[in-house]
Amino acid sequence: MHTKHLFMALCLSTALAQPAFAADHSSHADMAHEHGGGIFHMFRLEADAGSNTDGTSLQGWDLDGWIGTDENKLWIKSEGERADNKLESAEFWALYSRNISMFWDAQAGIRYDTKPESTAYLTLGINGLAQQWFETEAHLFVSEHGDVTARLRQENDLLLTQKLILQPYVEVNLSAQDVHEQDIGAGVTDGKIGLQTRYEFTRKFAPYVDVHYGRKFGETSSIAKNNGEDNDELAGSVGLRLMF
Repeated sequence: MHTKHLFMALCLSTALAQPAFAADHSSHADMAHEHGGGIFHMFRLEADAGSNTDGTSLQGWDLDGWIGTDENKLWIKSEGERADNKLESAEFWALYSRNISMFWDAQAGIRYDTKPESTAYLTLGINGLAQQWFETEAHLFVSEHGDVTARLRQENDLLLTQKLILQPYVEVNLSAQDVHEQDIGAGVTDGKIGLQTRYEFTRKFAPYVDVHYGRKFGETSSIAKNNGEDNDELAGSVGLRLMF
């Protein structure tokens, strides 16, 4: 008799608990749909034209953005530069981006350069917000030839007004070995520091002025000098930023 009563009590408690469980499960499903289940996208395109102190005309582009959920995204990136109407560099990235903490994504995928050399890279890295709200990108590249390089970039938006924004940025490239085909030496190869000043008529439409100083370092600098090239550059440009 005791066993029969215990079984009946267990069945009754289970039946009473089911609506609460169903409601809780439905609530979690709604939250997942609202915060992580939807498909979103954000892309930023910058295109500019200018010149350096040598009088070389420069044109460049920078496309960066993603499509996906809060947790899983396809990250697309492309950047390049023309000098005196000659294509000097062109990169195309496709990365799987996975959210691993509040402000950080881990990324893995491929990068393909058409200039200065046609080369494919396995790409691993992180993307997110460091202290003081510095947007940070840090990536490691392994080329199809086995060469290992890396890049670190940081930038930050400083609001002078709600529409006038200063964006200082810094970028550093490194190489684990000499890459003779690209005139790169081992160590810190080159870096760039700059300031973009833009006016956001709207979030999606903003003209800007950009000034940056770039320099080659170490063995890469020596290679440039031996080839009769400058190892530093001061350049300015005007451009347009579009968000979509």
